[in-house]
Amino acid sequence: MKLPSPHSLASALSRRRFISGLGVAAAFYSVPGAFAEELLRTPAQTEGPFYPDHLPLDTDNDLIILNDSLTPAVGEISYVSGRILDSRGEPVRGALVEIWQCDNNGAYLHSGTGNNDKRDKNFQGFGRFLTGTNGEYLFRTIKPVTYPGRTPHIHYKIKGKGKDLLTTQCYIKGHPGNAKDGVWRGIKDEKARDSVTVDFAPLTGAKAGELAARFDVVLGMTPEL
Repeated sequence: MKLPSPHSLASALSRRRFISGLGVAAAFYSVPGAFAEELLRTPAQTEGPFYPDHLPLDTDNDLIILNDSLTPAVGEISYVSGRILDSRGEPVRGALVEIWQCDNNGAYLHSGTGNNDKRDKNFQGFGRFLTGTNGEYLFRTIKPVTYPGRTPHIHYKIKGKGKDLLTTQCYIKGHPGNAKDGVWRGIKDEKARDSVTVDFAPLTGAKAGELAARFDVVLGMTPEL
């Protein structure tokens, strides 16, 4: 799956055009009902201690820029996208996808983070996206970095009608810290572990070195949303 070209996606990023123009990404996802057999379900993982205890005023899907600020967050800009699917491969429309992660300094958007004094005030740290007809989602964020005691990861929570459907985490393929991480290693099934370990690859033609990662989430149910 190829993401939209840097010209149509990255260079068009005035912030508001990014948010309002996400429909263009939907054309890059496969059609509903493409899977005949039940898919491997995304393994549930711990929420961890740093789900934001005070949500930011800005909770959109662009974590790089806060509100109308002109100063971007520090880090390797990454487009993280995918689809929310049920176990039969059908897209889940109207699912609320939430992500949160530490900033480039390893600080979370949480009062209990251990290095709050170093927190990047320009990094949103948390974002939301409501899936459309094809179950697709898209975030602009930074490539996750090492947090003390943890390999780089992005936290995910999928919700529907106010209910938590799945909490999991996404990891960087090939990162040396994975094998030492207790949460990652806690997924005993190799295929399930591989399903949450994705490649952050250079976005073809991007002039600013942006990365792209694809993470599809398969729920263990067909939620009525």
